[in-house]
Amino acid sequence: MNVEPPVGGLGGFLKSLNCDRGHGWALLGACAVIGLFELTGDAGRNALSFDRTALAAGEWWRVLTAHFVHLDGQHAVLNALGLVLMWALFARDYAPLRWATIYLCSMLAVSAGLWWLNPEVQWYVGASGALHGIMTAGTLAHVRRGDLDGWILAIFIVAKLSWEQFSGSMPFSGDAPTITDAHLYGAIGGLVPAVVYNSRP
Repeated sequence: MNVEPPVGGLGGFLKSLNCDRGHGWALLGACAVIGLFELTGDAGRNALSFDRTALAAGEWWRVLTAHFVHLDGQHAVLNALGLVLMWALFARDYAPLRWATIYLCSMLAVSAGLWWLNPEVQWYVGASGALHGIMTAGTLAHVRRGDLDGWILAIFIVAKLSWEQFSGSMPFSGDAPTITDAHLYGAIGGLVPAVVYNSRP
């Protein structure tokens, strides 16, 4: 039986954050994408956001691109930090292609939910809804393995989504306007494919 030797120092730290080897470069690339979209400024937001009028006119790319642009630089940084946290917690729980599918389903669920169930929402940007999809998918993988943190995360997600549905934004959400229903739709969108997929051991 082959047993991998323990990894200490910087290598061990990076592995604990799922940033060893190519994983770290992939995370940097994902954060760079967020930064590049932010560099497009107001022109990018106007061209890529979830805009109900533009969608009705046939600009359907917005159902996906809305999740890559942000209100401003601060909003982009917060979502990038959320991505880093999700990466550290869950990156190894599914194969990369399955993660891509989970993220795609989360984005589509947010856009579809806002379109069909929230007709009052005329405009939306940001990755927080889709990040909730990653969180629910990763949490399910941990629960399936019987990890204690999986159950803690599951309780947190249910409590957070319940609070947002009945009381509005969480106290630490800041001053930016938050469409809390997007978090619920994203969580459901991430959970559905995760139920079908087998996570990594």
